[in-house]
Amino acid sequence: MLYVDIPTAPELQKLVAHRGEASVSFYLRTTPETQNIGPSRTELGKLLKTAVAQLEAVGTEKRTIWPIEEQVHDLLDDDDFWKFQANALAIFVTPQSLRSFRLPNHLTDMVQVSDRFHIKPLLRAVSVQQHAFVLALAENEVRLVEVFADLPAQEVKVPGMPKDAASAAGTANVNTRSYSQRKGGAEGQNILLRAFCRKVDAALRPVLAGRSEPLILAATEPLASMFRSVCSHDHLAADGIRTSPVRMSAAELAEAARPILDALHARMIGDVHALFSARENEGRATTQIARAARAATFGAVDTLLVDIDEVVPGTVDETTGEVTFEKEESAISYGVVDEIAGRVLASGGRVLAVRRDDIPQRASLAAILRYAI
Repeated sequence: MLYVDIPTAPELQKLVAHRGEASVSFYLRTTPETQNIGPSRTELGKLLKTAVAQLEAVGTEKRTIWPIEEQVHDLLDDDDFWKFQANALAIFVTPQSLRSFRLPNHLTDMVQVSDRFHIKPLLRAVSVQQHAFVLALAENEVRLVEVFADLPAQEVKVPGMPKDAASAAGTANVNTRSYSQRKGGAEGQNILLRAFCRKVDAALRPVLAGRSEPLILAATEPLASMFRSVCSHDHLAADGIRTSPVRMSAAELAEAARPILDALHARMIGDVHALFSARENEGRATTQIARAARAATFGAVDTLLVDIDEVVPGTVDETTGEVTFEKEESAISYGVVDEIAGRVLASGGRVLAVRRDDIPQRASLAAILRYAI
């Protein structure tokens, strides 16, 4: 199982708003396979040395650098922490604090040093899903299967999950039970099946609470419609696996789920591209960094697509949004596109961190504006 803790909206806003003399952002490729986590720990040590060198280059005092080093070294030595990881790790460190998030997405190793945190790669976790859950629901069995991008799918044990519809109803068979003062036959069976679906949903709640991964339903009618009518998970996918999951292995369920995940991503990107094209004709869309920075500063950006991997060093004026580009990264600059993304989030806009091929004109960013500026 991937151990993830994706930031909530308030946590993300807090990261965006942070300002401090020495703020270090680490992004690290990790693995849920504990026996193979060693290289990630080694890489973090190397990135820490890079961060210290950048801080020293701008004259940061030792008493400011030392607490950052100590906290990261403590994390490196925490064997229990490294036993439970996902595909990537984001770490945000100041002299006073260290906060980490385990992420399902595959990210590039990097360290950024500035007076603010680098949050753009973190947004990938809430922008694109390559990780999902499949609920295999049938009258005689229930399974929750976790689907990964590049690891074998595995079944998740769900405490309190009913074994089947009959045991959930407290009877040997939902097809033969008689009712006292209640409707029997097919209608009575439907009452029990819907109650079964509610119990399944209740068992899933603690497992999926706070998770943004899609839940893909594998079921046939009438159970599929019944479960959809009672499901409380916000991310139940509209498309499902419309076949009986009884004889399907975890691997087969994962294989059937991947086209649904691909379609979810393609639909989202397609909708944004269509809106970008329409707004561009109205003067309300741009791929120019300078124009997007100004629009974001004045709260004019509704939706922003950003390249997850690229870092464009520089600064953005707090008042005017004017961009000053730098030739190389340092502790006195930051990622300009990252800063634009932060300002969009602060004004209630939506930011999607994607690969460059998903951005119109393969630009560093694409901004859809609320109004022309």
